Amino acid sequence: MSAEAPGPGRDVAAYADRFATETPALLAARARASRLSGPPPVGPAVGATLAVLAAGGAARSVVSIGSGGGVVGLWLLQGMRPDGVLTALDGDPEQLRAARTAFAEAGFAPGRTRMIFGTPGEVLPRLSPGAYDMVVCAGAPTEYAAHLGALVELVRVGGTLTLHGLLDGGRIADRSARDEQTVTWRELARRVREHEDLTAAVLPIGAGLLVATRRR
Repeated sequence: MSAEAPGPGRDVAAYADRFATETPALLAARARASRLSGPPPVGPAVGATLAVLAAGGAARSVVSIGSGGGVVGLWLLQGMRPDGVLTALDGDPEQLRAARTAFAEAGFAPGRTRMIFGTPGEVLPRLSPGAYDMVVCAGAPTEYAAHLGALVELVRVGGTLTLHGLLDGGRIADRSARDEQTVTWRELARRVREHEDLTAAVLPIGAGLLVATRRR
């Protein structure tokens, strides 16, 4: 019997991040975002994966819950159709300002992005159900976990819902971990896995991506 292949370690993760080459605009956005409060921006490997998912789905309409200082948005815009529009919502005005700066520095026309200030509870009811090819949640799960039903409703059939960060720190697999964020991730992951309209998988890259396709 052959030995089981080792799981991904730091060297493998570092290679995945190096493989995902970031543009000068992305590097500047990452440096800017790192100085802000809130969750850290997605890493290069995660960002590249989001770009691939957007490109594979020929995404034209995408929503980002949590702007991440524009880092996640720049990756998504790389993968989206040239006529696509990214809607970024955030309850932190500094994050939104940083995202607006990042998009402008990268040369994206103002019409390619729509910036909305507010919490998911305030903003999601104003968005059109079934109108989006992709919904990306890049903020703290405690901010949107209560709105999973609304998030799923935004995605068209065949579209993708992605949630970033469930493997952060490896606590989700530690049964003794009872902090609020880890407990929230466990419950959110269970609900996504058991949702009758979704087919889901966990991608162990960066801080972890929970990816689901709406099948009906």
